[in-house]
Amino acid sequence: MASATIDIETWERAPQFRLFRPYARPHYAVTVRQDVTRLIEIRKPQGVSVYRACLFAIGAGLDAVPALKQSFEGDVVTQHDAVSMSMTVPRPDGTYGLGYLPFDASFDRFDKMAQQRIARVRDDTDFQPFAAVEGAVAYVSCLPWFDFTSLDQAVRDAEDCIPRVACGKIVPEGDRWRMAMSVQVHHALVDGAHLGPFFDTVQATLNEV
Repeated sequence: MASATIDIETWERAPQFRLFRPYARPHYAVTVRQDVTRLIEIRKPQGVSVYRACLFAIGAGLDAVPALKQSFEGDVVTQHDAVSMSMTVPRPDGTYGLGYLPFDASFDRFDKMAQQRIARVRDDTDFQPFAAVEGAVAYVSCLPWFDFTSLDQAVRDAEDCIPRVACGKIVPEGDRWRMAMSVQVHHALVDGAHLGPFFDTVQATLNEV
């Protein structure tokens, strides 16, 4: 997987990057409600895992937006061409582990890989919070216990530029099924205009998976 250093002097977002880099709290989060009706009423009865399908849709959204595949260290910004998801996996003892899952545009290949990696993490005892991955990384959490309207996630410090995505409880709304989805990002890299295509791609993928 390739990555390239962005030339700050010619980068169109350099002014915004320089503006938000010194902020003490440069992170912000956006929550939207995604329509998962087809997934719940058609695909789930066919045996498709709702969780793995949501992971696939999130991966497609991240992959579609170059800004969500960027990272920085100091003032050096890197553009990655691929993204992996650090996903939470519940364990029988009530704790959870972390699995690392690269995105694959083929749902069948992705689903098979996700199933294998989730099973491996569920049966393991190591936590592995900082496993080495190629390309960009995004943290993905599932919160099926509540239908949240906003979410603020933990970050290490102002230098933490890893996107965080969380899914909430799936609930009925009229004749549809909805699910809250939150994305938390670093404003030095990601603007609101970048999150629109992310949510649009996630929704389109949920409609088609």
